[in-house]
Amino acid sequence: MPIAHDRIARHPFPRALYADAYPDAVVDRGREVLLRSCERIEAERPSDLTARYLLTNAATEEFNVVQEAFEAAGSEIETVAREEIAEDFVFVAAAYGFPDANVEELIAARDR
Repeated sequence: MPIAHDRIARHPFPRALYADAYPDAVVDRGREVLLRSCERIEAERPSDLTARYLLTNAATEEFNVVQEAFEAAGSEIETVAREEIAEDFVFVAAAYGFPDANVEELIAARDR
C-alpha cells in the first residue's frame, strides 16, 4: 500500500542513519519498519493516542529485531541514532494528527 500522506511520502526516513557510517542495507530495513508503521496508521486510522501508541510500539518492537541485524553487520544503533529514530516517530505522530504524543510512550517497547 503506497503512503497517501504527502509529508510522510517525501520524508527521508531515517535520514540521519544514512548520513552516518551505518550499513545501508540494514538502515533500509529500519526505513521499511517506519514506512510499514505509516501504512498501518493510514489503514487503521487510530482515533486516539492509546491506539496510536499500540501501533508505534509494534513498530518499535520491529526495530528491536533490526538492532540484531545491525549487530550481525558489525554495527549497532547507538544512543544518537536511537534519538534520531525517536524523532522520526514523533514526526510521524505529528503528521498524522497527534502533535502532543509523548516520545517515551511512542517508543516504550524500545530495548534500552
